[in-house]
Amino acid sequence: MQSVDFFDTRIIEGTTTSIVLDNGKIEQISVNFTKGAAVRALKGGSWGFTSADGDFDIEKAIRAASELAVSMDEKSPKEKVLIKEIAKPVVSNLPKVKKNPMDISLEEKVSNLKEFGKHAKKEGISSTSAAYSESSYRIMYTDSTGIEGEYDIVRTGFAISAVASRNGIYQAGRESRFGITGYEIFDKYNAAELAEEAAKSALQLLDAKPAKGGNMPVILDPELAGVFAHEAVGHASEADLVLEGSSVLEDRIGQSIASPLVTIVDDPTMHEYGYFPFDDEGAQSEKTTIIENGTLSSYLHSRETAAKLGGTPGHCRAQGHSRPIVRMSNTYIDNGNSEFGEMLEEIGNGMYLIGSRGGQVNTGEGVFQFNAEKGYLIEDGKLTTLIRDVSLSGKILEILNNVKMVGNDLKMNSGRCGKGGQLVPVTDGSPHLMISQAMVGGA
Repeated sequence: MQSVDFFDTRIIEGTTTSIVLDNGKIEQISVNFTKGAAVRALKGGSWGFTSADGDFDIEKAIRAASELAVSMDEKSPKEKVLIKEIAKPVVSNLPKVKKNPMDISLEEKVSNLKEFGKHAKKEGISSTSAAYSESSYRIMYTDSTGIEGEYDIVRTGFAISAVASRNGIYQAGRESRFGITGYEIFDKYNAAELAEEAAKSALQLLDAKPAKGGNMPVILDPELAGVFAHEAVGHASEADLVLEGSSVLEDRIGQSIASPLVTIVDDPTMHEYGYFPFDDEGAQSEKTTIIENGTLSSYLHSRETAAKLGGTPGHCRAQGHSRPIVRMSNTYIDNGNSEFGEMLEEIGNGMYLIGSRGGQVNTGEGVFQFNAEKGYLIEDGKLTTLIRDVSLSGKILEILNNVKMVGNDLKMNSGRCGKGGQLVPVTDGSPHLMISQAMVGGA
């Protein structure tokens, strides 16, 4: 075997099931069994990476990755990469599954999903969709320094959406719940009620007024504020982006970058959708405070970025057998002590923005634009007119400094985060936030 500075292996085996219904009819059912490995090797400043599926020979895979790293190091030597040493991870407090999804027949899953989906089919709803997914994996990690660990994880979830239409106007409502849990997710959440919520939201939006844009004070609901925490702050704190010069937070550790009311945390130990006991480099997961009382206190690190910038690794993740990169887990703005009613009184006139329909962020320039699901005008401290087609945009650091009140009602929302062509499960959250000045986009 070629002599390398470091190598590691990740072996993943498991099953995923997904069911998609379109207007109550089966559109897709897939059950996938997977077994594979991802192997990295480091020589000097060059990484060799290889992945293998099915019945693989792990020694052969290590050899292939090592040869690649050595060859690249010989042909185009780069600055030597150092890897932060870590202790062997301790796997404890794993989430307990009460109802193993594998014990429930496919027929029962389809039947249940059809039943939940029916509740979204109200008068005025033109189409509905319902989806269910589950995965059960065993992950085994080893590296050339003797670090090793393994764990089993089950993730389950569902999503229901409804589209309402009238006179060429279409509006959608969606509800979803995903977690590190078994089939008991349907005991925790009432899927039929959530389907009705999705339909109700879509129908209400048909009568909503298009928003008028402008600079104004706003209140963000926990979902939209959580998306801001994840997209605008979380990504900017990923140390690989910092090293690439693609983050507005570069060289700002120890500096005040937000209102002293703002504390933002990324915590993979929480039993939420982004949970993992150790990351895909074998580093123990631990709670990381990104911003503490307005001061930037930490980036999120891999073993390579932690060695380069100083910091604690534990935030390197991969989708399946891909190459691990710096990623978030469960990212949230911590609770303050304000009540929602106090925020309405304080704001007087402005806008209340609810939910998220995606958007974009440029972490290098420090700007973002997000679309809310809906909003309400706030007039004389009261919620009045329902509005649609509303967005929030601005500069990350300006918005962070304009936070004037932080609620005491932290709520988490689960989903998937994309980066480098890979999707990983994450959760983000926040209490209500009151922001003194923001750019709201509308018609």
